[in-house]
Amino acid sequence: MSTKLILVRHGETEWSYQKRYCGFTDIELNEKGRQQARRLFKRLSKEKIHKVYSSDMKRTVQFAKIVFKDLPVEELLDLREMNFGIFEGLTYQDIMEKYPRVYGEWLGSPLDIIITQGEGLKILARRVRKALRRILSQNSNKTVAVFTHGGPIRVILCDILRLDLKEIWQIEIGLASISIIEFVKVKGKIHLLNDISYLNG
Repeated sequence: MSTKLILVRHGETEWSYQKRYCGFTDIELNEKGRQQARRLFKRLSKEKIHKVYSSDMKRTVQFAKIVFKDLPVEELLDLREMNFGIFEGLTYQDIMEKYPRVYGEWLGSPLDIIITQGEGLKILARRVRKALRRILSQNSNKTVAVFTHGGPIRVILCDILRLDLKEIWQIEIGLASISIIEFVKVKGKIHLLNDISYLNG
């Protein structure tokens, strides 16, 4: 017996389209993001889902409620994206103009540097692992959909792949992508990673 986790990254927002850092800023989906959700609804329509969880951010909750409109969505604050602090709302070019030193230090030591007014990778990982333990303990031998963000999904994948957390940003997780993990006795095995093929259907 096993627990199957369907990890879903939310769809497009105006900030993601503009390549702006967005962590704790509560941005809604744009029209393309809502369209991506409608396509995922078709992709997952035959899956028997026992429980749906989501970050409490508008972009994930909206995405979840379009995909599973007939199921209740439990919101977990611990599934939020990393808080990017002073980088929130800025593009890479903006950051390099305003905070080049801070950005360079953060990239060089991502586990040790906490972004001003934000949080560090260790804090992100701690709360995501806490949320995952809760989800797995409450849904043994069930299939669960979890709507969250790129950062939290990368944390989970780093743990499963036994990668150092500092490698987190090397894992590609596309907008509106799904990754399926099967947990047997807490040990996870990846069955599908970063799939966005359904968007082309």
